[in-house]
Amino acid sequence: MDLDTKRKFRIAHQHYASYGLVGVVQIRRSTEREKGPWNMSASKIVIVFHSGYGHTRKIAEAVAEGSSGELLAISSEGELPAGGWELLQAAQAIVFGAPTYMGMVPWQFKKFADASSKVWFEQSWKDKLAAGFTNSASMSGDKLLTLHYLFALSQQHSMLWVGAGTMPSNTKAATRNDINYIGSFCGLMTATPADASVDEMVPSDIETAKVFGRRVAEAVVAFVPESRLVPA
Repeated sequence: MDLDTKRKFRIAHQHYASYGLVGVVQIRRSTEREKGPWNMSASKIVIVFHSGYGHTRKIAEAVAEGSSGELLAISSEGELPAGGWELLQAAQAIVFGAPTYMGMVPWQFKKFADASSKVWFEQSWKDKLAAGFTNSASMSGDKLLTLHYLFALSQQHSMLWVGAGTMPSNTKAATRNDINYIGSFCGLMTATPADASVDEMVPSDIETAKVFGRRVAEAVVAFVPESRLVPA
């Protein structure tokens, strides 16, 4: 391996480590990265989620706003709308979202995940970017188990996971109105009081979701194979 190739491998490793990407990656030529800026309209980010009472949907909408992504809702029967699987297949990044019920995703999301076994068999989502988020009533609520499940689902599909990438607000001066007050690293966590309406959700959680969406969009620009990027 010549010195120039070693340098490119080192740079690629540093970039992937900074984004928390997990899995086998395709290393892009550094000369391609230097050609930007890139047109984000060329990227496709799909947020596939289930929401039981509307709170998780509002988080999904904030992620979509931050990422310029497209929402894909899983129905109350655990089904995707017509064209949903095709939309996921065309995506460069898929963000999985679900509330945490009894320490896990709800059955509707699990039905969708089980149905994706057809995709898994052909490894059709391999090397797509993936990320995840969850909402529950409690600050903890065992939400980490849900994020771990979403991560495991992505790894079954050989996807590349993007972490939260946002430092926590964990000082004495921090308040519930600060970004990433819950302090999640492996994905987005939000908490909505059990008696709160959708309109009463914590504003900082909505803002954190937008920041998370921008994180995913930046990862697409940085790491999607160069053949899928269009110079601005």
